[in-house]
Formats: sequence, structure tokens, C-alpha cells
Amino acid sequence: MDHTVSSLQCFFLVLCLSLLVCSNSEDTSKSRKKPILINFGDSNSDTGGVLAGVGLPIGLPHGITFFHKGTGRLGDGRLILDFFCEHLKMPYLSPYLDSLSPNFKRGVNFAVSGATVLPMFSFPLAVQIRQYVRFKNRSQELISSGKRDLIDDNGFKNALYMIDIGQNDLLQALYNSNLTYTTVVEKIPPMLLEIKKAIQTVYLYGGRKFWVHNTGPLGCAPKELAINPHNDSDLDPIGCFRVHNDVAKTFNKGLFSLVSEMRAQLKDATLVYVDIYSIKYKLSADSKRYGFVDPLMACCGFGGRPNNYDRKATCGQPGSTICRDVTKAVVWDGVHYTEAANRFVVDAILSNRYTYPKISLNRFW
Repeated sequence: MDHTVSSLQCFFLVLCLSLLVCSNSEDTSKSRKKPILINFGDSNSDTGGVLAGVGLPIGLPHGITFFHKGTGRLGDGRLILDFFCEHLKMPYLSPYLDSLSPNFKRGVNFAVSGATVLPMFSFPLAVQIRQYVRFKNRSQELISSGKRDLIDDNGFKNALYMIDIGQNDLLQALYNSNLTYTTVVEKIPPMLLEIKKAIQTVYLYGGRKFWVHNTGPLGCAPKELAINPHNDSDLDPIGCFRVHNDVAKTFNKGLFSLVSEMRAQLKDATLVYVDIYSIKYKLSADSKRYGFVDPLMACCGFGGRPNNYDRKATCGQPGSTICRDVTKAVVWDGVHYTEAANRFVVDAILSNRYTYPKISLNRFW
């Protein structure tokens, strides 16, 4: 009899342990199916922050290709960040500043158009980081009081923290220095220090996964070519401003070193550096091969060739027009890329040829 009872006890003990393991396995499987993105940046990834934050009206023709209405995005359609969300089968990120029906279950977007790394304008990187700290703390308070559909502590730990910022600092420094390389590069170390502090702060609050974009070829923007007088010696072989791109490459070199340094320091964290510059420059240099035309010309603007950009009639203002086929245009409004170009960039990123180390987006969950 004792032997029978002992056998039954062992059976039920093994059964309970098996169910517990299966339950944990199912929970782990479920969590892996639910990526969470938390983004910091500027107009490259702003999904409506500037619209919500300062009321800047960004309506049609912005958004004309995909959303068919203004959403606060500067472009004709989806941004790189939007394509990431689609790839991960999750909703588009709501801006942190959106007070009307935001969806924060799967992430949050702190990016605001015009944002800088250094504190020059509204919503610089340090402010976005402080907003993140507030958002994280407040989310936990609300969850503890019974609120649902928010990111819990485990979600913040497993989230991927994306950073795409820096172009506005470099451009402002170029304008202030009359396009002088040596003056601009002096601004780069303080910028890198701010990015380092941002990553350290997120790490301190539990973040362990980081995805850092470098800056693109600023000298290939139609706006820069239109507003800055130049001669042929100022341009590189494909017609882009040398000084702009030299500044961008110097910043990117420093950013790569910073990410590598922090990867060595933060042993339990994963930091991925994404080479946006090389992808976008390749697109401008060999646009016809990839089905695009006139890479140094704005699709939406005024003035015609060579750049179709005029400060007095920028995209959406009276006098501006839209190119015949936006799907073949690289740059939308003289600064921001078209949806088609953004898709090209995302496809290149997802190929893993431009991420260091070569970790795919999906492998974070």
C-alpha cells in the first residue's frame, strides 16, 4: 500500500513539473512572438510627434501614397520604422506625445521632427530619454493599479531600443560655419557623448537591446544642393556635396567606435550598428539599376531641374507640384526619402549586409 501511494505521489510530482515546464515554454514562446520597439530620433522616424507636440500641420500631399492623409510623417508614405513594424507583424508606433487614442501595447515612439542630439531645439535626445524614464515609471504605476494594454517591466527589458538621430546637428553646424569641415567636426565629440549617455541611461533602467542607425549622405539631399552655392569641385563623382558627406562619414566613424566601445563595456547587452549611409549612397549612385530616376531631385517641390527645390515653394506650399511617378523617386520633398526608397533601405537592412554585428531584426525575440 505504501509502495502504491509513493508511486502515485511520484507520478503526480512528475506531471506537475511537466505542466510547469510546458507552461513556461508556452509563455516564452508567446513573449517571443511579441516584439516591442522603443524609438528615439528625428524626422527620419517621426510618426506624428511634431504634429502632436507643437501642432505643426503636416497634411497632404505628405502621406499621399499609403495613408492617403496627413499623419505627421514627412514623406509620401511609410518610413523605415513603419516597415520594421510591418516586418515584425506589429502595429505602427504611436508617438509618445499623442494624447488621443495612442496604442502603447507594443512600443512607443519618442522621435520628433527637427530633433537634435545636442540641446538646440525642442525635444533633443536628452529630453526624449527623460520622457522615456517618465513613460516607463508611469506605465508600471498604472499596471500596479490594474490598468492593462501597457508595457510591463519585462516588456521594457526585452524591448529593442532604436536610435536614429544626428543629421540636424550636423546640418546646423554646416550652416553656422559656412560649410567649413573643421569647424563642424568639433561638434561631433559632444554629440557622441550625448548618445553614449542616452544608451547608458536606458541600460540603467533595464534596456539591453540597442539598434543604432548612422546618418545618411547629407550631401545628396536636393535641398542642400539647391540652397548652397557651389561649383563642380565642391561635388563628388555622383553630384553630391563633398563637405556634407565628409562630415557625415566622420560622425559615422565616431558612432561606430562608440557602439563598439559600449558593446565591450556592457557585456550583457546587444548593440547593433546599422550603416544607413552606405545603403542610401548606393541608391543615389546607382539609382537606375534599382528602378529609380533623378536621385538628386525632389519629387514634391518647385523649380524643376536640377533639384526641384525652392524655399519659397516647398512641398505642399502653393506653387509646388508632385512628380509623375513617386514610386521611381528617391527623395520626396528635398530632404526626406520616398516610401519606395525607404522600402529599398529596409530590404537592404534586413539582408544583414549592413548591420554590425550581423544580427537580424527578428533574432531579438
